[in-house]
Amino acid sequence: MEPLTPAEARVLGTLMEKARTVPDSYPLSLNAIVGGCNQKSSREPITNFSESQVQEALDGLKRRSLAFTMRGSRVDRWEHNLQRALVVPEQSAVLLALLMLRGPQTAGELRIHSERWYRFADISSVEGFLDELANRSEQKGGPLVVQLPRGTGAREARWAHLLCGPVDVQAQAQDTAPATATGTVALAERVRTLENEVAELRAQVHDLMAQLGLSPPGHQETNDRA
Repeated sequence: MEPLTPAEARVLGTLMEKARTVPDSYPLSLNAIVGGCNQKSSREPITNFSESQVQEALDGLKRRSLAFTMRGSRVDRWEHNLQRALVVPEQSAVLLALLMLRGPQTAGELRIHSERWYRFADISSVEGFLDELANRSEQKGGPLVVQLPRGTGAREARWAHLLCGPVDVQAQAQDTAPATATGTVALAERVRTLENEVAELRAQVHDLMAQLGLSPPGHQETNDRA
């Protein structure tokens, strides 16, 4: 398969995330996809894609059969098609999406971040699916992830996806920061999870208001003051 661009990977990961975390709002409108791509939590790196950039990425995904559009009463809506296009199980799809959205992660981090998507029994289960993706035969399209060398001060090796093409494993390994205290990591993760939930709720409200033809919350106050 032709490698994805970073924008295409972010859009695809966003579609896959929202299908599992906010199913009532899925499939997604273009506006909702832009908001999901650019949200400040659960994303690495943070982006500021425009509607035209996201639309171009969607067109690229559609050309590869990784996404398709559905005609809605007001706007077109988009769905991902990764599992059928790449022929991978749901667990593998979840791991690929997390790697597209958050960048290289350890098996332990992937298990934590997947809590709202799919509950893996343990880290060994995560590692098992990662190994399957890493050892995928050429007849099936070749490996989809790679394990990076353990960086200085790191306790675990990280994994990266290959959907955007080969990665510089040595450079990625050097980016690994020394592990921080367990309590600090847990607190930071909890804050990110809460931020993500707030962002998703805001996106749902904005999308619903748009469908009803109403101004988003706070927009009317701005107009009144003007």
